[in-house]
Amino acid sequence: MKPTDITNPEYFHKVVDCQYACPAHTPVPEYIRQIAAGRYSDAYMINWESNVFPGVLGRTCDRPCEPACRRGRVEEQPVAICRLKRVAADYKDDVRTRMPKPAEANGRKIALVGAGPASLTVARDLAVLGYTCHVFDGQSKGGGFMRSQIPSFRLPETVLDEEIGYITDLGVVTHYDTWVDSMKGLLERDYDAVFVGSGAPRGRDLPGLPGRTEASDNIHIGIDWLASVAFEHTTEIGRRVLVLGGGNTAMDCCRTARRLGGDDVRVVVRSPRAEMKASPWEIEDAVAEDIPIYDNHVPKEFVVENGRLAGMLFEKVEAVYDEKGKRSLVPTGEDPVFFPCDDVLIAIGQHNAFPWIERDIGIEFDEWDMPVLSRKTFQSTNPKVFFGGDAAFGPENIITAVAHGHQAAVSIDLFLRGEDVERRPAPGFSLVSQKMGVHEWSYDSAVTIDARRVVPHADKDRALRDRKLEVELGFDPATAYEEAERCLNCDVQTVFTDKLCIECDACVDICPMDCINFIDNGDEPELRQKLRVPAHNQEQDLYVSGPLKTGRVMVKDEDVCLHCGLCAERCPTSAWDMQKFLYTVTKAGSVCAG
Repeated sequence: MKPTDITNPEYFHKVVDCQYACPAHTPVPEYIRQIAAGRYSDAYMINWESNVFPGVLGRTCDRPCEPACRRGRVEEQPVAICRLKRVAADYKDDVRTRMPKPAEANGRKIALVGAGPASLTVARDLAVLGYTCHVFDGQSKGGGFMRSQIPSFRLPETVLDEEIGYITDLGVVTHYDTWVDSMKGLLERDYDAVFVGSGAPRGRDLPGLPGRTEASDNIHIGIDWLASVAFEHTTEIGRRVLVLGGGNTAMDCCRTARRLGGDDVRVVVRSPRAEMKASPWEIEDAVAEDIPIYDNHVPKEFVVENGRLAGMLFEKVEAVYDEKGKRSLVPTGEDPVFFPCDDVLIAIGQHNAFPWIERDIGIEFDEWDMPVLSRKTFQSTNPKVFFGGDAAFGPENIITAVAHGHQAAVSIDLFLRGEDVERRPAPGFSLVSQKMGVHEWSYDSAVTIDARRVVPHADKDRALRDRKLEVELGFDPATAYEEAERCLNCDVQTVFTDKLCIECDACVDICPMDCINFIDNGDEPELRQKLRVPAHNQEQDLYVSGPLKTGRVMVKDEDVCLHCGLCAERCPTSAWDMQKFLYTVTKAGSVCAG
């Protein structure tokens, strides 16, 4: 194998598993260290630079970072990265003085359709460059589905208002209570570019099911019902409620129904429970509020008696998998199951709808009626129009929408500068030694077995009586410190200098993971098998040095290294050094002019 090029920022980026897994590539270990030091405002601003909504995401993120966390390889539970993000938001000082100021207008105007996380991210990135951003949304306040679909007991309105305010204070022009009903009309106005961040606004229905029409007064589409509750148009529901679906929207529906008068609320899902799409913690919270989940039940009929919904019939099925792992739901042959109910909430998925985008303005749509886009640039076939968030490739989550917004903002900036939007500026990165003495470093990374801290919850009886009472209480500073200390500092890299190595094997002897090897070079498959502990994870790279004096090479398996620094402490020649790696995703700005 060739020596590893550690000057390529993507090499060590991949090693910082949590940051690499985050769609917005938030520098997780960097802000966790700030929390451990009690520097909450610094931690907040590090987050804000990347993910824009630290207080929102600290409560609602889907947490792709946590399954990737290296701590999960030492023990079962990863670091509570998401909840530490909330700590930064909860305990920060007034950060308004640290926010950028509105820039002098550069004469270019951008229209942004939808006031959700993707559009707001684009506005934040472009407003500070002098672009005048006009945001249009049919709701009376900004936030999009963050406001209309995430209940207040999970995301207090004050948190959402605060973080949207940081963006609108940059001079963003908001047009709330305003529906955009024609893309052609928008393009005919004096906008230099248009960004579509309108989400996936249509909830899926069961129109062909018997009884659907007759019982329509008591059958509600989940996302529409949640919006009606959020804006206080709906304040109650029947005592017996069935929620159809196994995703996070279904969990929000059932928990909201409990707070609006439903004392017999049940979730019914087609798939096995292990395959539900809802996040495990969302399922746990629903079950903790006495909501049973019935899996392997396929809806067959809305039962109507005397002109009113009386319940539903379900067919019991079991999951059968073929040799390729494809699942089929096969009826068990048992009698249909009847569940009585007063109301049904349908939360079986969402899809996009663009009836307001004319098909003769140069925007091509595919066979699924989705816009044809570049996944790199988010530019449509009409070069003035860009998409992001759920409107781009279908329903995802908030952090993905933020990531789309950052990249779309880069594209819009390049486009309006007259540059090639496909030529993406490189990300920023630094690699700095943490050495303070001969064998001392500026960080502490003792590897211990330490259980993940549990987030406290509000009293259940109180929570179920108050729709707006936040259920999760968050960590206090002392608990946050203890949880932050579980971080393994994966961004502090073990950097090897082959010219300094005397091949004494001291690092090999002390490494607790047996991940350092001095062996003859070879092809990667061969090397992976020759290591002291074979490197089976093909997703993570091997760190390979140049030739040493004996002709051997140093090979380290990045997958299992704990970044403990013992190799650097033990090395008599300083061939190993601990260097902090900081990676920042490209943002729209002056760097684009290079």
